[in-house]
Amino acid sequence: MFDQSFANPYMLLLLLLIPGISLWYVYRLRKKPSVMRYASLAPFGGLSATKKERFRHLPFVLQMAALLLVIIALARPQSTSHGENVYSEGIDIVLALDISGSMLAEDFRPNRIEASKAVAQDFVSARSNDRIGLVIFSAESFTQCPLTVDYGVLKNLIKQVHMGMVEDGTAIGLGLANAVNRLKDSKSKSKVIILLTDGVNNRGEIDPLTAAQIAQSYGIRVYTIGVGTVGEAPYPVQTPFGTRYQMMKVEIDEDALRKVADVTDGKYFRATDNRTLQKVYKEIEIEVRSYRRHRELFYAYAWGALGMMLLQALLTGTWLRKLP
Repeated sequence: MFDQSFANPYMLLLLLLIPGISLWYVYRLRKKPSVMRYASLAPFGGLSATKKERFRHLPFVLQMAALLLVIIALARPQSTSHGENVYSEGIDIVLALDISGSMLAEDFRPNRIEASKAVAQDFVSARSNDRIGLVIFSAESFTQCPLTVDYGVLKNLIKQVHMGMVEDGTAIGLGLANAVNRLKDSKSKSKVIILLTDGVNNRGEIDPLTAAQIAQSYGIRVYTIGVGTVGEAPYPVQTPFGTRYQMMKVEIDEDALRKVADVTDGKYFRATDNRTLQKVYKEIEIEVRSYRRHRELFYAYAWGALGMMLLQALLTGTWLRKLP
């Protein structure tokens, strides 16, 4: 399915210049004084207009046509393909999963990390033609599974993910950068990262926004998910007397996650329990299926405008040249 739209539709307001300039052109012609004065024009009454006289306004028409095409080019017309046709081509997707200690909080059942793994596996099961990879991060980040269409292997690797695989911390930017690295050489026309975290970036050599800008440069769309209830959540603490639960404040850097999504033309979601997390993944699935590709059409208008200006310059310099 194809649609046509404009990336900068507000530039079309400049079209109002064309009737204004045209009115000014007509007004100037009427007010312009004659170069030569005659006592009477009767001797010239029977003469018919020459070709040059008939086409004397052609340079102005060409200028207006060129201006029209320039304005349309500035508005950036695009042909957009979307929907099932894009989905059938396959999409490269990387799941970036936070495995920091706070993911053991039990505001989700049985806890955040297990709930996130279960929903991620369901998401994988619902795909068919896509290559999917898995990146995990805490204080550091590494690739748990490269891009693959072997969903059985991928789901087993998701099951094996657990807190403590790397040093504790929350390096959101590093996790995102690692996911970008998995996709940067992809030949797929549609590349997506789904990043899930429950905290604030406090480790790693790269901040989330910088990583998002790198993703955007490679044409990668990032969907971010903040997991955690509103307020406080029960967190298991090991004591000499066994496991005790301590209420800890839920701190999610929603502003950073929202900016990451905005920069890459993605979307930010907040999940506060198992049900809303499942709903988030369903919505992302719909978003991914309607992933859009834009084909720029402004080149034809720009070349057309250039051709009009060259023709106008050629005519005014030769056949329609005005003598002083």
